[in-house]
Amino acid sequence: MRPSVLESRRTLAIYIAAGASFAALSARGLTVPLYAHGLGADRFQVGALFAVATLAAAALSMPSGLLIDRFGARSLLIFSIVVAAGSQLAAAATTTVLPLFIWQVVGGLGGGAQQAALFSAVTESVKSGRLGRAMGWLTFSMQAGFFIGPSIAGLLLNWLDIRTDLAVTTAMLILTVPGALLASGTAQSTQRGLSLREPLRALVSQRSFLPVVIGLVSATLAWGTIGAFLPIFGKEALRLPSSQVGLLLALQAVANGLSRIPGGLLVDRARQRWPIVFVGVVLWSAAMGVVGHLTGFLWPAIVLIVATPFMATAFVAMGVVFADLSAASTRGVTMGMYGTVLFLGLASGPLLFGPVVQNYGYAAGFTACAVVAVALALVMAALHAEPLRRRAGLRIPPPTPGT
Repeated sequence: MRPSVLESRRTLAIYIAAGASFAALSARGLTVPLYAHGLGADRFQVGALFAVATLAAAALSMPSGLLIDRFGARSLLIFSIVVAAGSQLAAAATTTVLPLFIWQVVGGLGGGAQQAALFSAVTESVKSGRLGRAMGWLTFSMQAGFFIGPSIAGLLLNWLDIRTDLAVTTAMLILTVPGALLASGTAQSTQRGLSLREPLRALVSQRSFLPVVIGLVSATLAWGTIGAFLPIFGKEALRLPSSQVGLLLALQAVANGLSRIPGGLLVDRARQRWPIVFVGVVLWSAAMGVVGHLTGFLWPAIVLIVATPFMATAFVAMGVVFADLSAASTRGVTMGMYGTVLFLGLASGPLLFGPVVQNYGYAAGFTACAVVAVALALVMAALHAEPLRRRAGLRIPPPTPGT
């Protein structure tokens, strides 16, 4: 079989696996809170169930990357799918709130490992000149999963109770099997043992590492804050019925997903990628400040639909920059670091600015988050630097001045 055909089939299977895994994850994001609420959980406990899963994913992203380098993406992807499926079925079998926290932690560990494995598998499967488009298709698949999963779970509630729905939607993970089997099983690292010291040293010593981490933190703080509060913001501040809140979320998800593919093409053609991140963060932050002062459905929907593609393209750009930072022997650890920063940023936004929202209102909380995000983006711009070519070994020379 020609390499190009093999590459196409492998990446297609990985994209389907990404969509299916995130569909199951997002369906769980709908059914677990509803199930917990039915078991007597209060609002704080429902929010904490989301937080513990996200923090667990962050905690395992880096070790997952190390395991990928030692044993290959295929092994960890299969393992993470089994863990995710088992935790979801166990959550459905739970009859009290406390064990749900345990299974959310286990599910978060599986989710963190899945993301690191999927990003590593795609990075290894495509040529550097097509990496932006590959990241665009991968993240498009994930966003499609975020839209499809809750839609299926919500539709099934017309015939199933919430507990059965939680168990049944686990079946979506079956579609991840072909991608897991076709992912590369090649070990990237020849080092003995499981030490993070040398791969991390190779990663953090690069000039581009600090700016891209700061950019990713700024983006995830802003994105996570809106994502956490948008459902209740829609009901309490925008005064929308539940159906319109769902439509608002769906429209944002569609804008997010559809913009990933042209965004990836733009990233591949860009000589420098930090301006893409800067523009995305600044425009999304401006949208946060504006949306916090609006009411009704139409104008908030327009603002979110217009701003979302810029932030979506920024995330594609940051994924490509992280991939460019990796050597063949450090690919898993690098994408594990990407997942760690991503999950921590998404979890930190609601935790840091939630008290502002609680005490001073949504507009104040969104504006405070926007100010911090823009400040971090300015720091990133001042430090801007990124690699212009893929690295091929552990010892990586610094980029040329002005990149």
